[in-house]
Amino acid sequence: MFSPGVRYILLSTVFFSIMNVCVKYLEHIPSVQIVWFRSLVTLLISIYFLRKNHLKPFGNNTWLLLARGAVGAVALLCYFYSLQHMPLASAVTIQYLAPVFTVVLSVFILKEPVKWVSWLVLGISLAGVFLIKGFDPRISNYALGVGLLAAFSSGLAYNFVRKLKDHDDPLVIVFYFPLVTFPVVTPIMIGKWVPPTLYDLGLLLLVGIFTQFGQVYLTRAYMLEPASKIAGLSYAGLLFAMGFGYFLFGEEIGTVSMFGIMLIIGAVMFSIYIDQQKMKTTREANEQVGKT
Repeated sequence: MFSPGVRYILLSTVFFSIMNVCVKYLEHIPSVQIVWFRSLVTLLISIYFLRKNHLKPFGNNTWLLLARGAVGAVALLCYFYSLQHMPLASAVTIQYLAPVFTVVLSVFILKEPVKWVSWLVLGISLAGVFLIKGFDPRISNYALGVGLLAAFSSGLAYNFVRKLKDHDDPLVIVFYFPLVTFPVVTPIMIGKWVPPTLYDLGLLLLVGIFTQFGQVYLTRAYMLEPASKIAGLSYAGLLFAMGFGYFLFGEEIGTVSMFGIMLIIGAVMFSIYIDQQKMKTTREANEQVGKT
């Protein structure tokens, strides 16, 4: 019924959604401690695949790799914090601003021209954030700021990855996330350590496992389907967030907050549509040149 690429992105969305739930259930564990466990799992897996593929672990563009690892660490710390301190659907929706920040930041990092429509999308998205925050007393200004920082840092990390794609292997780029994160968060984690129960350890392990499965299926999906199609389907994660938030955590979403969520998703989907049309126009122009 579905193509393999579609099945993979849906599986990826399910795994990431379950990871979000695991983090939410660990509200009594500091987010930095969860990130420490998560980076430990990723570090071990990354070392295994680097050895298996006989790759040099430290890459070619060390400083840019370190910068990507650092902003990736900030993004994950902030995202896990927002999952713990905001309604699940709101935290996930704000993280979906990452592609918008990616486009805007590409102006300064990659020197790519950005059309006015991208700035319009950013403005509409931020208006949606205001509606979510302004009409939901469960969201503090601090938690909202941390959530926005998570999306901003993710956008920054994506731009660094794009700069690195022609210089270093993807496995090396992934390796630098735990390579930077693990030693940085370790001293912070020690000061905030909360002894986990066996149940907590199980959830912490699941965070690493489900994230790994999510990344694997996400990568496979992007290899088989157009990016614009994959990006659109990934927003099914919001439906999971709403369902899990309501049935597992008793989180109801007010009418105005729901409108804000739909405003953000609509703006980002519109941005994806514009990019898809631009790619189609470019492809048709190239085909026309090839015929002449």
